[in-house]
Amino acid sequence: MNDLDFDLNLLPVILAVIEERSVSRAALRLGWSQPKVSIALNKLRTALGDPLFIRGSHGVEPTPRALSLMEPTQEILQRIRQNVLLHAPYAPAASTRAFTFALSDVGEMFMLPQLMRYLAEVAPHVSVTSVTLPPDDIANGLEKGEIDLAVGYFPDLTRRNFYQQRLYSHSFISLIRAGHRIKDKRLSMEQFLELGHAVVRPEGRSHEAFEQVLAKLKIKRRIALSVPHFMSIPFIVASTDLLVTVPAALGERFATLADVRTIYPPMELPTVDLKQHWHRKYHRDEANIWIRSVFLKMFSNGPML
Repeated sequence: MNDLDFDLNLLPVILAVIEERSVSRAALRLGWSQPKVSIALNKLRTALGDPLFIRGSHGVEPTPRALSLMEPTQEILQRIRQNVLLHAPYAPAASTRAFTFALSDVGEMFMLPQLMRYLAEVAPHVSVTSVTLPPDDIANGLEKGEIDLAVGYFPDLTRRNFYQQRLYSHSFISLIRAGHRIKDKRLSMEQFLELGHAVVRPEGRSHEAFEQVLAKLKIKRRIALSVPHFMSIPFIVASTDLLVTVPAALGERFATLADVRTIYPPMELPTVDLKQHWHRKYHRDEANIWIRSVFLKMFSNGPML
């Protein structure tokens, strides 16, 4: 007989009949009908090539073959109960889980400090890796389980295999150096077009919304500098006459780090929803559920500045 043909659902019948010494009592114990137990015994006899039980003066008696099956059957059923049926809940305090998040450098700047402080208190043994990847690589990483969450603006992660949950929204603000000749609180369109612009083109996608507004209004600015990261921007703007447009929270933070100030662009700017995304394969994974709840709890009102 092929091993794969053996019905493991029959194993509890062996134990029940051995311990009860009665087909009818075994049926009551299993919650089965007596004919169903008899059918199961016949299947077992055929599969194992042994009568297994014979009638005696005090009910049915197990054969040596049946008795030899008792201990391994108990072990198999116990392992199934412990490893399959009994599922221990995720315990953050004892966990050594390594979490990986797809974040932009803006996400790293605003979210990771708060997140790491929180994890140090409630899950001190977990580790965190932040990655910045192209959208296709993020989707593949989520599907393979190499990335637990993608947090930010990822409009490509809308296929049916991905779940998403809104955390907060942000808009945009422009920055110029504090001593700039322009003293207004809002740029005119003439000023916006006259100035040279520094542009950040990170893997994070939220800037696409701003670019789409410019394209819709057919506004072509003069790009003097293009960089892939935000961190150098406040110091470049502080020492030049360049203008840069960044997420509003980032602009407010930069204004405290360098000699720059915020100024409103001349057009109405979009609001972008930042979300956490995960693959449907891990929707019910308890560790994933827990870390999603952490992000929602900490950042549903936006990151602290």
